[in-house]
Amino acid sequence: MRSPFEPIRVGVIGVGNMGQHHARILSMLKDVEMVGVSDVNVERGIDTASKYRVRFFEDYRDLLPHVDAVCVAVPTRLHHSVGMACLQAGVHVLIEKPIAASIVEAESLVNAAAESQCILQVGHIERFNPAFQELSKVLKTEELLALEAHRMSPYSQRANDVSVVLDLMIHDIDLLLELAAAPVVRLTASGSRASGSGYLDYVTATLGFANGIVATLTSSKVTHRKIRRIAAHCKNSLTEADFLNHEILIHRQTTANCMTDYGQVLYRQDGLIEKVYTSNIEPLHAELEHFVTCVRGGNQPSVGGEQALKALRLASLIEQIALDGQPWQQDVEVHTPHLPVVAV
Repeated sequence: MRSPFEPIRVGVIGVGNMGQHHARILSMLKDVEMVGVSDVNVERGIDTASKYRVRFFEDYRDLLPHVDAVCVAVPTRLHHSVGMACLQAGVHVLIEKPIAASIVEAESLVNAAAESQCILQVGHIERFNPAFQELSKVLKTEELLALEAHRMSPYSQRANDVSVVLDLMIHDIDLLLELAAAPVVRLTASGSRASGSGYLDYVTATLGFANGIVATLTSSKVTHRKIRRIAAHCKNSLTEADFLNHEILIHRQTTANCMTDYGQVLYRQDGLIEKVYTSNIEPLHAELEHFVTCVRGGNQPSVGGEQALKALRLASLIEQIALDGQPWQQDVEVHTPHLPVVAV
């Protein structure tokens, strides 16, 4: 915990596709002092440091003595080594999702955070999307039956070192685990490859939860338009959340007739659509504010290492089943088996 009068000193390790946005927002946050950035691409790192008038560190380990906290936005295969170095140096860490490239590495990070008593937050950014925040509130008053998640993107060169499960679907895995609030007991999945990366590019999975809720997840790296949606099928409504437009629509069944004075039916209303307005806050801005607040107050983040590990375990299982085609079922409540992330 730090004095409320002292700014939190932060740095960014990796200023590529995602890290550049971390640097942009951190440079604007109140009571935050961005000390420096580090990147293996020296030209990119120097450009970013110059843009925000901070120091550039060619070796990220040289940055650590100067900061209280860092945002780690390096390739997934480096999450463990970079994250461990930061935690062992007593530095609080926000690391991009997935938490690590394997279950063993993720467990190691969680244990290191506990031993160092440092904050370990994982970048499951959709938890901070205004649409998800409002969806969670809406579903507290509904009887949830089923969930549908679609997360589709055109192909790009970013995050091509992991499958679509670990790049895109893991977002919805985390969200559905939060909404269903029960262990997964049944699972089927299938997928296909469309690029030359060797990893799965399209995967669909069907989950059964211990409380009776069912869910389907579909993620794609090869769809020609961007889609980010969750639909919640409830006993008395259908709620659709659009994460791109920060919009929520609630469909309710109702019947009402509008009649003339002579008893003639002019029109019949068979359904009602409610539109829920959300804030326009940038999810990454909300996520970083939450991280800084946790660092300052010593509170545990809403998406810490344990939650991220839970999502990774399920993602690894989905990936394995999509590869071998065998359904999985568990009749008793225990932890999801530890399966390594499979490179295909």
